[in-house]
This record gives sequence, C-alpha cells and structure tokens, in this order.
Amino acid sequence: MWECGAVDTLDLLLHPVRLRIVHAMSGARTHTTSDLCARLPDVPKTSIYRHVGLLAEAGVLEVADEQRVHGAVERHYRLRRERARIDAEDAASMSLADHRHGFAVGMAALLAEFNAYLDREGADPTADSVGYRQGTLWLSPDELAEMIDALRQVLATRSSNEPAPGRRPHLLSLILFPTEEPGA
Repeated sequence: MWECGAVDTLDLLLHPVRLRIVHAMSGARTHTTSDLCARLPDVPKTSIYRHVGLLAEAGVLEVADEQRVHGAVERHYRLRRERARIDAEDAASMSLADHRHGFAVGMAALLAEFNAYLDREGADPTADSVGYRQGTLWLSPDELAEMIDALRQVLATRSSNEPAPGRRPHLLSLILFPTEEPGA
C-alpha cells in the first residue's frame, strides 16, 4: 500500500507510463483500462493494467463505476487530481537527483505523447497550432513572481473546462529554470 509521504508520491508519479496515464485521465471523464490501452497504443496492455492498479491502490485513481461485461467486471476510473500532483512541500524535499530524474521522466512522457500524436492519422502540427519554442526572459525575482501569477490566472480560466462539442484535449507543458548568464 502506498503512503502519502513525498518519497512514495515521487516514486509513484515520476514514472513515464504512470505520468502518461495521469495525463490521459486528466479530463473530466472516466476511463476504463481498455480505454487507456486504446489511448496509449504504444504501451503494452499488461503494463497499463499494472500501472492503473498501482495508481488505484495509491488513491490517485478511484473507481467511479463498475459494470459486468461478458462475465468480467469493468471498472471506470476517475483521476483524483489532488493526489496526482507533487505539491510545493514534496518538491522542496526533493534532492537534485530527484529533480533530474523527475525532469527526465517528464521529458520521456512528453516525447512519447508527441510521438503518439504524430503517429495518429491526420496529424497536422500546423493546423493544430503545435508549438515548441524556447526563449530567454530576463526577469527580476519580482517580475518572475508576477509572470508566474499571471500565467496561473490565465490557465485557471481554462483548467475547469470539461469535454464539450468542439473541444479537444491539449497537453501544455511549461518548463522554467534559470540559465547561465552569457560570459559568466
């Protein structure tokens, strides 16, 4: 059984397949393990079943409904968002190695998601407004805090959107860290 401590949360969430399952579950809908297998066709079904079991045992996923289908019980899972994140306290307890590992896992999951998108029939990065840009911003600590707050406000206005006609899910990944000053 998973505990609620930071180390266990980190071990649980900082895994590329589990992170992709959390991404897939992040909409307002419920999903069965079969749904997740269809959404993540590059991941072996046995791996998805195993990782869904771990996430459910840890309380990150909860059973929203059960139905008997062809003699078997089919569970519909829902993401418990408050359990599917590494909070500020847990992040503060992470070592530099933990941060390195977390970043690598996040990038591996992001690369897998992007490849799955490109492998879909009809993928059109230009029409879908796909973007991956980098740039340097020179910011004081106050300007950085102000920018982060403004971004949070912008994202909060859309974060409670539910599936609806004309809407499709978009994965947004923000990465922010200081770089070395030129000539330093």
